[in-house]
Amino acid sequence: MSENSTNINWYPGHMAKTKRQIIADLKLIDIVVEIIDARIPVSSMNPDIEQYIKNKDRLIVLNKYDLANEEQNKLWVKKFKQKGLESVLVNSNSGEGINQAIKKIEEIYMKTQENYQNKGRIGKAIRVMVIGIPNVGKSSFINRISKRNSATVGNRPGVTRQKQWIRINSNIELLDTPGVLWPKFQNEEIALNIAYTGTIKDDILATIEVGFSLLKYLINNDINKLKIRYKLNNNEIDKILNSDLEENEKAVEILHMIGRKRGAIISGGNVDEEKTAKIILDDFRNGKIGRITLEKA
Repeated sequence: MSENSTNINWYPGHMAKTKRQIIADLKLIDIVVEIIDARIPVSSMNPDIEQYIKNKDRLIVLNKYDLANEEQNKLWVKKFKQKGLESVLVNSNSGEGINQAIKKIEEIYMKTQENYQNKGRIGKAIRVMVIGIPNVGKSSFINRISKRNSATVGNRPGVTRQKQWIRINSNIELLDTPGVLWPKFQNEEIALNIAYTGTIKDDILATIEVGFSLLKYLINNDINKLKIRYKLNNNEIDKILNSDLEENEKAVEILHMIGRKRGAIISGGNVDEEKTAKIILDDFRNGKIGRITLEKA
């Protein structure tokens, strides 16, 4: 098995159309709420957003914070604050942080309310646009904050299709938008990070290469979590890591250990590397390996 560079051709035509629609709709909006993945706060932020939201007030929602490292969550909130951005930790599946998000929206609006009153917008609802790249949990966030299944939710990236306004309470209206990526990744690390979390559809990438890259990261940064999750023998792992094997070869040996533990065996008693890679990816995405933040504050 070899590690190839990750070449991704993934930018579908509908995303360019979505971007144009978002820009057009911004004239209706008071506050932009950007949903990002707390495990990859940098990689899950669309770099184009700042260019076209311009001077709009903004709230960062660090979603899936329950899957991210607790200390890193606090550090990211602090870091955004230092950059002049309000942020809130949210678990859209359980609803944790939703009330805090509503409160933050109202607080942000209060700071600029006088400007709107001068323009004759007294008593009108706060108009909020919710944006985010695919699979950061944007639709789940909207469903929670609106207390009903308003947005279409699925387990494949990018299933939210059409624009829709949603009344949250007497003060707030949300404008949902489809998830939109950007035409070119800055570097391979960002491409891999959003692949690890499932933003790019698995059928676009080689699962084995993505899973293998994630495994190498976990070996270097969270080896104990791997040992616990897959019941790996300490002595065997130490023997591999202290050997003269190349980094990729060490990772392959550990991949095979995990595959054998999980019964991912094909004819001839060999490990099914692709199945094992998928197991690792699924376990990471579901938080079964532990709370892991890939990008440190």
